[in-house]
Amino acid sequence: MEDLKILIATSKQELAISVNSSMSLLYWSIGKRINQEILDEKRATYGKQIIALVSGQLAIEYGSSFSEKNLRRMLQFASTFPEKEIVVSVIRQLSWTHLIALIPIEDPIKRAFYIEMCVLEKWSVRTFRERINSMLYERTAISKKSDETIVKELDLLKSERQISPDLVFKDPYFLNFLGLKDTYSEKDFETSILAELQNFIIELGSDFAFMARQKRITIDNEDYYIDLLFYHRRLKCLVAIELKLGKFEAAHKGQMELYLRWLEKHEMVSGENLPIGLILCSNKNEEHVELLQLDKSNIKIGEYLTKLPDMKLLESKLHLSIQQAKNRLIQRENQ
Repeated sequence: MEDLKILIATSKQELAISVNSSMSLLYWSIGKRINQEILDEKRATYGKQIIALVSGQLAIEYGSSFSEKNLRRMLQFASTFPEKEIVVSVIRQLSWTHLIALIPIEDPIKRAFYIEMCVLEKWSVRTFRERINSMLYERTAISKKSDETIVKELDLLKSERQISPDLVFKDPYFLNFLGLKDTYSEKDFETSILAELQNFIIELGSDFAFMARQKRITIDNEDYYIDLLFYHRRLKCLVAIELKLGKFEAAHKGQMELYLRWLEKHEMVSGENLPIGLILCSNKNEEHVELLQLDKSNIKIGEYLTKLPDMKLLESKLHLSIQQAKNRLIQRENQ
């Protein structure tokens, strides 16, 4: 009986995928045809009238799916994805509603990032929109790499489902769900995270698994405590997280390096990769981070925001940060 249930469920899923693919391909073909043969790739004033006319005729015969609004989406879809081969690949993995959310994204690399991450983590449409609206791409470390590196990483993710830390770790992290007041201690911070662990893991990423709070380690008969210890399934490594109320300081690097080497020696098992450290602080101190070359120590730094700022200001700040990071890469290559 269980085998029959699995067979039925699998068949229904395959049918749904097939129907969605056929529908999305039809919408793309309609958009392509109207763009090329009716509008001749132009957007003159008469174009609006033609679209309204075509929509009116199609809607009468085939229903509201061909409303003027949806017809314009088909035009945008065909313009965003001009090559049929790419469309055929994408529509097998994402629904039409997912695709609509992608249309406003003009940068093809950024768009490819969201496609591959959505496929990997199987985001619902709601989650997909939330990730885009929260500027997930701009907050990941990969956005600050060269375009060539980003494309290479996304190709590996697409072809081999191989993910890198730069696609996982963010900066900043949005922790507004913690409900912290203006004044709080590190203990309050940690306690709030544990109370909202599900939301914290959602912000970290779906592949994080919680392992321990205040993980005690003993070195030379002296006890130390790792604030939070997680495991990342796809990276196949332990992730130690330290919570800092203030700005990042150089001493934090030494502390985290000690923790990572201890985990490497005493907690790693066969087949795992080296542990990664994440230091969450209220201010990164960019020059400190750059000079200390934390990536070589497998340490990531992320600012956290307990209150969401004006999103336009945040977007401007993130874009500036990305541009500055890419400028530094260019300067290093030219030295």
